[in-house]
Order: sequence, then structure tokens, then C-alpha cells
Amino acid sequence: MSNFLMLVHNENMKIYRRMRTWVMLGILAFMSIIIPYLFSGGGGGEMTSFWEGAMLSVTFVSFLNTIFAVVIAADSVAGEFSWGTIKLLLIRPWTRSKILFSKYLSVLLFSILSTLTMILLALGTSYLLLSSTADVGMIPENMTPASYAVISWVFEYVDLFITIAIAFMVSTVFRSGALAIGLSLFILFTQGIFGLIFNPERYVWAKYILFTNMDLSQYMYGDGLGGMTLGFSMLILAVYYALFMGISWYVFNKRDVAA
Repeated sequence: MSNFLMLVHNENMKIYRRMRTWVMLGILAFMSIIIPYLFSGGGGGEMTSFWEGAMLSVTFVSFLNTIFAVVIAADSVAGEFSWGTIKLLLIRPWTRSKILFSKYLSVLLFSILSTLTMILLALGTSYLLLSSTADVGMIPENMTPASYAVISWVFEYVDLFITIAIAFMVSTVFRSGALAIGLSLFILFTQGIFGLIFNPERYVWAKYILFTNMDLSQYMYGDGLGGMTLGFSMLILAVYYALFMGISWYVFNKRDVAA
């Protein structure tokens, strides 16, 4: 166990010793602070609830957060092949499965860190600059502003979680960070469009497509389109996630890097 933790530590060092990582975290921190400030109109946001301001801020910044997490995931495996360090990594006394899992775990830890940074700074800045008594916009009657915000943030992270899995799989299978970034961002920006085209109320089979299940916020006010439920979408996402991870594991363990 201690050897595996050391392996995870080494992978984290590869991420955080690069200037680009701190630049990305710095941009997230700056945007998470400046957007609530802009919502407050320069510090006088008596008419806007801090919960609403925090949720809107996180919604805006989450696009950047997804892009940055995808960059880290795409480079995790593909970078080893690009720099020619994969052979040095595989000759060490660790199984390929442990090496791959340590890389994936380090990517997840970065995504958690970046997400918490974004949420805590947006929430803290909104609390200082916006009203604590103003009414929040439309939320379900059975939810408080705090529970609504937390659930929406969890749903957004699930979307990020699946997008990272796609980027990691593409990076592992094709050894191309550019392809992993491009494909993941394509899914990020077009999933809403594909959701409209492949409407589950029009096509029954569309309920099983990844794109129609990634946006869990559709269940904040009840069941989704075509009778889809939160449990159903979670099950579909779990199946796709297992498939992505299974493909990554199989390819990484079978790939010949001797040449």
C-alpha cells in the first residue's frame, strides 16, 4: 500500500511541478472571485442572494474547470509516450494496472482540488459581497437554497467526472493528448445539441445514449424526457464509465512499448 501511495505521490508531482497547473488554478481562483464581484455591481449586491450568485458563478467557471481537468487527463498517459518516458516508467517494480490507476487517481485528485477551489472561492466571495436575505430564484419547494446548490454542484461534477474518463481513455488508447482534448471538448460543447437531436421522447433508444444522460440537472424538478429517471441515468453513466475504464486498462496492459 505504501508503494502505491508513493506511486500516486510521484504522479501528483508530475502534475504540480509544471507551471501550467498553477496558472490554470490561478485562473480558476481569479474567475471565481471576480464573477461574484461583477454580480454585486462593485460590492453592492443587496438584491441578489449569495447562494444564487455562487451558483451562477460556478456555472460560468465550471466550463473552464472542465477544460483544465481535461488537459491534465489528456496528458497523463499520452505525455509519457510523447516524451519517451513510458519505458522508464514500465521497467520499475510496479504492475501496469497500478501505474495506470495511480495516473487516473492523480487526475481525479486534481479535478477535486480545482472544483473545491472554484466552489469555495465563489461561495466565500458571494457571501461577502451579496445579500444573505434576498430571495433565491426558482428552486423546488422541497429544497433549501443550500441543498439545491450542493446537489447542482454534485451533478456538475458528475458531468466533469465522465468527461475526464473519456479524455483519459482516449489518451491511453490513442496516445494523443490533442485528440483526447479535442474529443472531450467536442462532447462538452455539443452534448446539449445531441440531446435535442436524439430526444428520448422521439426515439426510445436515445435513452441509452451517453449525451442524453450526462446532464443530471434535468432531474432537479422531476423526471427527465421520455420517462427517464435519475437512477436510470446514473446506471447508464456507470455502464459507460466501466466501459471507458475497461478499455483503458485493457489497451494499456496489452500495448507493446518495446519498439
